[in-house]
Amino acid sequence: MPDIRPIVGSSALVLNATYEPLCVVSVRRATILVLTAKAECVSDGDGILHSVHTNLPVPSVVRLTRYVKVPYRTHVGLSRRAIFARDGGRCAYCRGSAETIDHVFPRSRGGLHAWENVVAACAKCNHSKGDKTPAELGWRLHQIPAAPRGVAWRVLGHRTPDPRWADWLDLPAAPALEAEAA
Repeated sequence: MPDIRPIVGSSALVLNATYEPLCVVSVRRATILVLTAKAECVSDGDGILHSVHTNLPVPSVVRLTRYVKVPYRTHVGLSRRAIFARDGGRCAYCRGSAETIDHVFPRSRGGLHAWENVVAACAKCNHSKGDKTPAELGWRLHQIPAAPRGVAWRVLGHRTPDPRWADWLDLPAAPALEAEAA
């Protein structure tokens, strides 16, 4: 078994046999899938894994050799970290750096704890707003809150994707990678 301790924090994208993204696993798990012939390496990561008998490139994306039918969740779970990721860490009211979450229509007045009613906010705006609605204060939201959609949210959740996964997750290509290609 290769020694893969130095890259424990790394992760790899797992694709179904049809190249549909399934999940993200550790490099260790991806390597075991490749070594047991349950998956093949589609894209290499950084580095080489060394064992007594073989050298193996670190897998970044692996594809399962057999199709796996997976029932998907129809929605992305609501969490503080996911709200900050959806809103880009910016306050929904002033676009400053967000530190808290806020219910657009206050829970004290019957507002729900749902994607459509929760936004990231800075402490100043959250405190100033209190239990009022933005309309009562004459404020406006820079973006209407909505539940995240797409393959990337279903597979990654709030995690930051590896730029090498862009082709499989329908992500926009990173500007640095486009500059190198030109």
